[in-house]
Formats: sequence, structure tokens, C-alpha cells
Amino acid sequence: MKTKPIFLVMSAPSGCGKSTLIDLLLQEYPDLVYSISCTTREPRGEEEDGLDYHFLTVARFRELLAEDAFIEHAEVHGNYYGTLKKPIEEVLAEGNSMILDIDVAGAAKVRHYVMHHLPVTDPLRQGYVDVFINPPSMEELRARLEGRGTDAPDVIERRLANAEGEMARAGEYMYQVVNDDLNLAYKRLCDIIDVKSGRL
Repeated sequence: MKTKPIFLVMSAPSGCGKSTLIDLLLQEYPDLVYSISCTTREPRGEEEDGLDYHFLTVARFRELLAEDAFIEHAEVHGNYYGTLKKPIEEVLAEGNSMILDIDVAGAAKVRHYVMHHLPVTDPLRQGYVDVFINPPSMEELRARLEGRGTDAPDVIERRLANAEGEMARAGEYMYQVVNDDLNLAYKRLCDIIDVKSGRL
């Protein structure tokens, strides 16, 4: 079946299960390609260039900035991060779809770029879909973050404070999915993809 390529942008507070949902989508949809961001920070642990991030020098990042190569970029804790336009354009041109995992601030930049700088006929604009993943409640989110056992109490409090700020902007997204049950949340995401890509 001929499907319409989509450019799917997903955001969620830390601990909402977004990475798990994205992994499931990538297994289900062979035409869905994960967008790999660029950064000037050093690789951590097992991270690999071209798999986790494109690790760039500051000079190269600035060259790409000057070429207007990014759909969005930001400086975080002294390091640059950005999403390149060309790989997204190439994936959609091949008839495949791209999924971008990004925070609320980054998603707002992408949305503004797509809606205000691209013509209506541009494939990125035609295929644009954004989804915000909500936790069932702040109490449940706190329980999940504490249950992971990976963060110190002060880090958890900071994540929860960030989550409140992010959830306050969930209305900026085309769709919101509550991850109260992983299977149900996944089904809701699949329904969105199937409708937007013309599978349904």
C-alpha cells in the first residue's frame, strides 16, 4: 500500500515512557526512520557516532549553522545540539517517514520553522505531525522516576518541576497521548500514524 511520508515529532517529560514507545514504533513500521541529532559534546559511555548522535566539532557545527543546515538548534550547558534538515528531506523524498524525539522547546522551534518558513507544498510541512506524551498524573510520574532508582532526590525534583512546565505546553501539539497503559498508549500512537500516513 502506498503511504504518505510523515514527519513525526514526539515530546514527553522524563519518565513518561517515550523511548519505549518509539522503540516499539520503529519495530512495527519498517518505513519509519529515527532522526539522529548533532551535538558538540563528547560521547558518553557506549555512545557511537552516527548511531546515538552525530558528534561534531564546534567549528563544524558553526559552519553548518552558517549554511542554515539545521531545522532547530540550541546551546545547552555549553554544548550545541541541532537537527539537520537534509536527512529529513531525504528520508521523506524516498517515501519513508522520519521520527524526531525532542524536548518541548526544540519541538516549538521545529513547529515554527515548518509552519512559518516552508511553503504549504513542502513535504516536511505536508507530513508534519507532533505528539505529546503525558503521564497519567504527577503522582504516577514521581513513582516512576523514584522506581527507576537512577536519580538522586534533587534530580527527581528538578525533573518533576520541568515536567510541569512541559505539560503546561502540551496544548501546542496536534495530539496528546496519555501513557497510563503502555499497550493502550502504543495503540493510540499507531492510530495517529495510520491515519496521517493514509494506512487507515
